[in-house]
Amino acid sequence: MRLHLSAVWWIVPLAGTLAHARLGRPLPPRGSTPTRIIVNDNRHAAGTLRAGVLTLRLEARLGDWHPDGEDAPGATVPAFAEAGHPARIPGPLIRVPAGTEVALSVHNSLQQSLTLHGLHDRRRAASSDPTVEDKFVLEPGATRAIHFRLAAPGTYYYYGSTRAQTVEWRAGEDAQLSGAIIVDPPGARLGRDRIFVIGVWSDTAGRTFMKRTRILAVINGRSWPQTERLEYAVGDTVHWHVINASADSHPMHLHGFYYRVDGRGDGAVDTVYGADQRRQVNTENVNVGSTMTMTWIPERPGNWLFHCHLPEHFRANGSLGMPRSPSAAQDQEAAPRNHAMSDMNGLVMGVTVRGTSSRNASGSAPVSAAARDMRLLIRPSAGSTAAQPYFTFAIVANGRDPAPDSGLHVGPPLVLERGEPVRITVVNALDKPTTVHWHGIELDSYFDGVAGFSGAGQQLAPMIAPHDSFVARFTPPRAGTFIYHTHVDELVQQLAGLAGPLIVLDSGRVLDSARDHPILISTPPRWEDEVHSVLLNGSAVPPALAVRAGVAHRLRFINMTLRRPGARIQLWRDTSMSTWRPLAKDGADLPPASRSDRPARAIISIGETMDYEFLPTRGGNWRIEVSAANGAVLATLPLQVTGLPPDSSGTGR
Repeated sequence: MRLHLSAVWWIVPLAGTLAHARLGRPLPPRGSTPTRIIVNDNRHAAGTLRAGVLTLRLEARLGDWHPDGEDAPGATVPAFAEAGHPARIPGPLIRVPAGTEVALSVHNSLQQSLTLHGLHDRRRAASSDPTVEDKFVLEPGATRAIHFRLAAPGTYYYYGSTRAQTVEWRAGEDAQLSGAIIVDPPGARLGRDRIFVIGVWSDTAGRTFMKRTRILAVINGRSWPQTERLEYAVGDTVHWHVINASADSHPMHLHGFYYRVDGRGDGAVDTVYGADQRRQVNTENVNVGSTMTMTWIPERPGNWLFHCHLPEHFRANGSLGMPRSPSAAQDQEAAPRNHAMSDMNGLVMGVTVRGTSSRNASGSAPVSAAARDMRLLIRPSAGSTAAQPYFTFAIVANGRDPAPDSGLHVGPPLVLERGEPVRITVVNALDKPTTVHWHGIELDSYFDGVAGFSGAGQQLAPMIAPHDSFVARFTPPRAGTFIYHTHVDELVQQLAGLAGPLIVLDSGRVLDSARDHPILISTPPRWEDEVHSVLLNGSAVPPALAVRAGVAHRLRFINMTLRRPGARIQLWRDTSMSTWRPLAKDGADLPPASRSDRPARAIISIGETMDYEFLPTRGGNWRIEVSAANGAVLATLPLQVTGLPPDSSGTGR
């Protein structure tokens, strides 16, 4: 069949229209050219604020977005704009003092209907207030005027969808239609905080376990290493607002320091914690559609990371979140020169702290000759293949390598003493480079384990090359439960077994294995199996844990799975849930108000550690269960209770 050229003019536009229709994409206005979208650092509020009234004109329009850098490939996506200004990702910042009246108009320049959420009053019980209209629909070309009052201080957000989806299902191109709303309390000192909006563009919503092709994860519109670099001085007080406007959960981990969780919210209601509720953490899960305010003080100079601990959200990707080309992946696998710059993308921010250390106990001073020397060997296990690698951490004692392992193992507990300097020589016996991150340990930046980034100036931490070694030096300043794990190619190396408990005890204490029980939750060797199961201490069917009745036991839970940011842990006796007492999170003691007996259930996210005290007093079928969010049991750890009196019966503590 021959086609006359004069007939082609209508076929090409029609093909584009059908492609957009199949994908559910917003259609560009006929004859229009999308303009460049501006990355929004959320430092300047939109609109005009006069006499207690904010006047703002918003518009939703298509634009050309370049999240990997202005010279990298871009995509045409819908974004919010202030009328008369370029479109921005995230959308224009609404920031006002508490009690401000908002006079807002929104125009839909897209060729699809737009469902808008979050542009409403904020009261203490806004989510249950029947007078609050929390969403409305704008047809193409329509404009709507909205008036509401922002009375309750807090961290909030607004968002839109061209598919009429709520935030937990919004995963496509329209997932960047989000903007921050900050309501400041009276007397707030503006300009001393920062606002970070998380967005994800992917093939599916985060709660599904379908294999994804695209994972484009951004903070304030950029993917690492194009995210903003932050600079502070030692001793600064740092306040951040973190807004998760994506359909995924994000356990946000700060390297080298603790941060204080000051408040949490769900977009409608924000709760500011009292002094007795504030937790010190180094990892906090920011659930789908939730917010967090946090404060931290950098005490040591150097380069540090703040990133999501879900490997899928910081792994290396190609442009716009698509898989890297096979040649690029092979080049990186063969000779990764700079892990931080070339082997990470997504939800990562770099922080440079300048000055001199304000703490001596953290290991910032040179480790003395009296330091305890340790040797940590990384080697393949018997049965390891390129298709199914098994890697093992092994502690070298008395100068002799331990007997070879076979199959999959998690790292053995690495036990240190608070205040005791250590020199840990990490020996890489693999045929590929690696590093070790001492997760949660307060130490000098150079030893933090992010190759090509940890350190300062020209003195940056190297990758540990195959059959080479690296000496890490630090002095643990506190007792608690921490983690040591690879910080290279986590989807391969962590899956192969390179993660283990790092336990710091108070001076003079020894680990009593009869009462102190690390429980590391990880992903099966074939990580697709994580849909149905997880491993406990490296085993799908772990042996029973022996516990003695009438004795207080410490359960140290560690989540190092690849895709279980919302794992549930529960302690049962027969069909009844037991009780336990929370002790610590991420190695930091919990405030007294949080350390009372309660039902033995909790949610533990990736990169978090949680310590509980458990006192068995009765017989029965005791077990620890790890479950999915839907209640499906993923793994069970039986408890064998011994030392019971002859008449033991009934319920446990």
